Amino acid sequence: MHAMFEKLSECGQSIWYDNVRRDMIKDGSMKALFDDGILGVTSNPTIFEKAVTGSDDYDEQIRELIGQNQDAWNIYDAITRDDIAATADLLRPVYDRTDGVDGYVSIEVNPKLAHDMAGTLAEARRLFQTLKRPNVMIKIPGTTEGIPAIEESIATGINVNVTLIFSADVYEEIMQAYIRGLQRYTDAGNDPSRVASVASFFVSRVDSAIDPMLAELPDGASLQGKAAIANSKIAYQRYLNVFGGKAFADLKAKGARVQRPLWASTSTKNPAYSPTLYVHTLVGPDTVNTAPPATIDAIRDGFDVSTTVTEDVEQAKSDLAKIESMGISIAKVTEDLREAGVNSFAKSFDQLLAAIESKRTAMADSK
Repeated sequence: MHAMFEKLSECGQSIWYDNVRRDMIKDGSMKALFDDGILGVTSNPTIFEKAVTGSDDYDEQIRELIGQNQDAWNIYDAITRDDIAATADLLRPVYDRTDGVDGYVSIEVNPKLAHDMAGTLAEARRLFQTLKRPNVMIKIPGTTEGIPAIEESIATGINVNVTLIFSADVYEEIMQAYIRGLQRYTDAGNDPSRVASVASFFVSRVDSAIDPMLAELPDGASLQGKAAIANSKIAYQRYLNVFGGKAFADLKAKGARVQRPLWASTSTKNPAYSPTLYVHTLVGPDTVNTAPPATIDAIRDGFDVSTTVTEDVEQAKSDLAKIESMGISIAKVTEDLREAGVNSFAKSFDQLLAAIESKRTAMADSK
């Protein structure tokens, strides 16, 4: 195991890999990451769009599926499920070794269903049942319609990665939905330790949205690069309060797992900031940081590892209060980011289907 991943693990933080590509699965480089200490994998429609449109790795399978008269949607569904299944199998030793704490791979429900509770729930069930692996997590967005789908999914024993969380208030709603779902699952006679969930709290996009606003304000520059980390530290305090409190105590005694905060969108968008800014500032117990390849490389390069997510919490509150006092609404920014995130994934999904349709047509014509 790489020394940096080991040090982070000793502080309670698991590093997951925010990327999936078939060539990595086939050539052994994905397994090498797990041997090195990466403990899980996340995917999203944008990642799959880049994988499929940026390579010919999927052409052979697309050709086979065309021969079966499959349309673009069914081709997309088959190739993504195959990648997730193969990755889950590679991660199974991690899952077994950590007793189900880590070793998960996440797949997103169709982002077009983000505001459709029944559709999201049906898709979550279909994906979990067809993949048939205990170390798969279904990604459900933390939208108003997504939250009841999260509770229902947990209540039926589906592992859930709640995605696109930007607000500590929304995160609190999601933790409560997880606990309600887990209580129902347990009340039905099931073992609560069999269900796992993470809450993907997005980090860097908050600075990307707020920094330009601060640049336009007197004295705003001093607060640039502070909002995202402060927002995340406040969210972690909410996590500690909820899962250290009475609401979870009985379930915890029965073996239930906490819903770990997963720091997402942790690549640094501003080149003036440290490439590990959204990693080394948010290290702490029961956390996950899912990082893209460049950030994984930056982590390997090293930094002083210590528990930082619980440091300077009062300063974090002060920073957010100052930003609010300048007329920037954190609530509005985070709500706008959530909707922009849903739209971005839906756009990537449309582009991916269009690319598959284009390949499908070209291959069919070349027969």
